[in-house]
Amino acid sequence: MSDAVAQSIEVPADPTASPFKLVVDPAMRSRLRAALIELIENHDQELAKYVSEGFLELDSYKEYVELFARYLRDTMGTKEGVAYLLTECGFQIKPEEIILNRDTRWKVAR
Repeated sequence: MSDAVAQSIEVPADPTASPFKLVVDPAMRSRLRAALIELIENHDQELAKYVSEGFLELDSYKEYVELFARYLRDTMGTKEGVAYLLTECGFQIKPEEIILNRDTRWKVAR
């Protein structure tokens, strides 16, 4: 994300202040999307590097997608992975404060 875009996006001072704004706010969604795209690009580059250097063998695009999905899941299943996204969205939260298995609090029974 460019510095101009990053500076134009206002980050709420308290990430717990208004969950509605954090979920729906277009600027926050944009920052999160950019962070996810960067994460995806990094994983893709690493896989391509391993294949080109002969360390990793892939037989099909299906296998590539499965492996790629596993790497993303493994990354996002860690406090460090979530901390990366939070940092890229403008928050400074200690990894030990991150809850990986956050419950979804539905207001309507499903």
